[in-house]
Amino acid sequence: MSHPSPPRSPAEFFDDDDPRIAYNRVWFNIMRAHRRLLPSIAKALKAEGLADPIWFEILMEVERAGPQGQLMGQLEEILFVPQYALSRHISRLEKEGFLRREHIADGRRKQVLFLTETGTGLHQRIWPTYMAAIQADVAGCMSTDEAYLLSRLMIKLLPGGQDPGRS
Repeated sequence: MSHPSPPRSPAEFFDDDDPRIAYNRVWFNIMRAHRRLLPSIAKALKAEGLADPIWFEILMEVERAGPQGQLMGQLEEILFVPQYALSRHISRLEKEGFLRREHIADGRRKQVLFLTETGTGLHQRIWPTYMAAIQADVAGCMSTDEAYLLSRLMIKLLPGGQDPGRS
């Protein structure tokens, strides 16, 4: 009777001559996973009226900020979206009637974002669709323990290695 061979270490599994290649593998697999998962999830959100998945996060963060609104500069930091891209998304969300922005006249061109009546609660209404799309694409690929482990490892890539508690 043969016994199964002991599990190989991750480095042995990939048979890399240089273990630093592991970091390259992380990068390319993050990018490939993103490209594989994004289209179907984006399609589900588009059917709910959100042209881009980042819109969900923008609306959620603006609603979390409450009646005082969300500073656009802080939103850039929370979502890791460059100013030019965030401005483009904000303009489109304004055009759709989901939010509005006000300019603060303090000499530094600050903008504060507020949800409109149409935008209030929109992320909560759409969440079941978003969650179902995520579950359909991700749940069959790993156990919940693996999902938590992967999440913990991905958090290490964020500034300070802290979970911002945003998702």
